[in-house]
Amino acid sequence: MVNACFQAYILLLTIWPLHKYRAREVWLDKGSTKETSFGHGEARCLKRSDLINTIADALPPHTIHFGCQIIGVKLDPLTSNPILQLLDGRCIVAKVLIGCDGANSVVADFLELKPPKAFPLSAVRGLTKYPSGHAFAHEFVRMRRNNIMVGRVPIDDKSVNWMVGQQSTPKDARALQNPDLIRQSTLPLIDGFPLEIQQMIEDSDVESLSLTHVRYRAPWDLLLGKFRKGTVTVAGDAMHVMGPFLGQGGSAGLEDAIVLARCLYQKLSEVDQIQSRSQMMMHKVGEAMDQYVKERRMRVVRLSMQTYLTGLLVGPSSMLVKLASIVLMVILFRNQNDHTRYDCGLL
Repeated sequence: MVNACFQAYILLLTIWPLHKYRAREVWLDKGSTKETSFGHGEARCLKRSDLINTIADALPPHTIHFGCQIIGVKLDPLTSNPILQLLDGRCIVAKVLIGCDGANSVVADFLELKPPKAFPLSAVRGLTKYPSGHAFAHEFVRMRRNNIMVGRVPIDDKSVNWMVGQQSTPKDARALQNPDLIRQSTLPLIDGFPLEIQQMIEDSDVESLSLTHVRYRAPWDLLLGKFRKGTVTVAGDAMHVMGPFLGQGGSAGLEDAIVLARCLYQKLSEVDQIQSRSQMMMHKVGEAMDQYVKERRMRVVRLSMQTYLTGLLVGPSSMLVKLASIVLMVILFRNQNDHTRYDCGLL
């Protein structure tokens, strides 16, 4: 099982428990702490780029091409093949297009999916290195004070991943792009937090800092959305962008890849090799995408719903909305860790 932890890091939960991963919720205003086990296996936090590079290294040479930002998609009127329009003016005619282009997906727009919505929340993410080592325990900690939440999880004994969430969004657009401004605007937010937290942010690697608005694709849009047109579909955040409250965005994206690859293999193996270049092959690709969407829809709907309700609870909602969210959480998600036990099957 894989849990995404923040944006640039992945928290891995092995299915064979070596020891339980502890999580602590600390309410500084109330002076109270709650400890829980996070999942049922050993946990590791690692850089998302390391995972991506490991997967990329297993691909044949020249499989990946950079500098191909898509600005538009259309279908060839004669062949119905997707045509990708690139930022540099080039066009690529493809037989199959799988959009994994994030929350601002051009491919999702082509499929006419409803645009993601925004929570009134923003999050700063960063990495802090400790050359002489740190003394933090192997645990995920969330500290809350007023409307500010700080999360911290060690990657190894010399580096820590952290995030700061607030119930507002910055009005200065420059703060979204300038790492120095991000750090300067974050430090006042953590006034009153332990000194180790303030020092952690002051000493953070400036190149690792990012500030994002929390967005999501509504569960009802996932339930009703059309995720295939011809031989075009979407995966990852392009399909089901969700808030970070459950840490399942990266996990769901990897699940998408496994299920889609399995569906494509099963359907294309039905095509005789002599017919591999015929229209039958494209028909089978469409069938594979339909099967993929069918398998994934309810999984991502449930994840999105649980994430959405959790966001209402932690965000600036009215007491009535929070009460309704609690009731729905109890009814729909009695065991709130069940999402970590999902098995998407073998590749």
